Amino acid sequence: MQLYNKLSAKERAELIEKAGKDRLTLSFYQYAKIENPHTFRDQLFIAWDALDVLGRIYVAHEGINAQLSLPADRFNAFKTHLDSISFLKDIRLNIAVEQDNMSFLKLKVKVRDKIVADGLNDNTFDVTNKGRHVDAVQFNELIEDENTILVDMRNHYESEIGHFKNARRPDVDTFRESLPIIENDLKAHKDDKKLVMYCTGGIRCEKASAYFKHKGFKNVFQLEGGIIEYTRQVNESKIENNFLGKNFVFDERRSERITDDVIACCHQCGEPADTHENCANDACHLLFIQCEKCKAEMDGCCSTTCKEIHSLPYEEQKALRKGQGNSNDIFKKGRADHLPYKKDLRNIFETLNTDSIKG
Repeated sequence: MQLYNKLSAKERAELIEKAGKDRLTLSFYQYAKIENPHTFRDQLFIAWDALDVLGRIYVAHEGINAQLSLPADRFNAFKTHLDSISFLKDIRLNIAVEQDNMSFLKLKVKVRDKIVADGLNDNTFDVTNKGRHVDAVQFNELIEDENTILVDMRNHYESEIGHFKNARRPDVDTFRESLPIIENDLKAHKDDKKLVMYCTGGIRCEKASAYFKHKGFKNVFQLEGGIIEYTRQVNESKIENNFLGKNFVFDERRSERITDDVIACCHQCGEPADTHENCANDACHLLFIQCEKCKAEMDGCCSTTCKEIHSLPYEEQKALRKGQGNSNDIFKKGRADHLPYKKDLRNIFETLNTDSIKG
């Protein structure tokens, strides 16, 4: 019985192209007690592989975190399967703002210790004792309140290309880093301020809100469904959109454009840009922001060294990589020293001055 993906990304892309079917990109999560994650993982793979589901799914004792795509004409069958699982019945599905048939090219269902790496001992607090969920209308009202502190629970390379107006953005590479930083920075306001959080789809805020309640914050709120659901509600109800720029996503698209505002800059020349690229040098693959001009001049590479290596015949590149392992830059997400305009915040939080943003 097949329990793992057997096709390469290239082979899968060819099959998708040949099928000629529109695909939906969506995501969901649920904190739940799963007694045997390995068995649950195998059951999901068998059911979803049969529906031509592709994506990245994490399963743990604490629940499930799924980002995936599937043929649009199989959505109902997929939803029926989800509803057959007690803790996933009627689960909210975050449908992508921008669709791309190639957003995922493999089905990966992995068992992890946690569905969100947080660096915490989860036995110290109840993850289900979460903050109050608010919709787009309530969220807009809250962030206009002078007693509200709005915090972006994402990483620096996500918020760099798009975020809510006046949000405080921790200068962190990972979610686990943000929790103690935010707690320390806001500890004087546990009683007198409303702590309002948001992230991509809600999963990080779900855990963070429970954590901050555990740490004594009295008024904790989170944006229901994150940026993805907020955008859907804004578009459907024609309410004010307080998000600027792009929403970073963890698939082949890398981002969804929410507004026309370009609030970031090319890490190589400093010109306005908000498109993330992975360095074309296979030994690097640094994630960084690159404008079209620099992409053409640098052949999609982050440095002249990488450009020189990338220009070599494949076998020579392969020989150079032998025994070297991955460059540490792949974990820096745009912080490599050779990028002159890399994001390098000097304060724990950076608050956006919206008056200076012209798009």
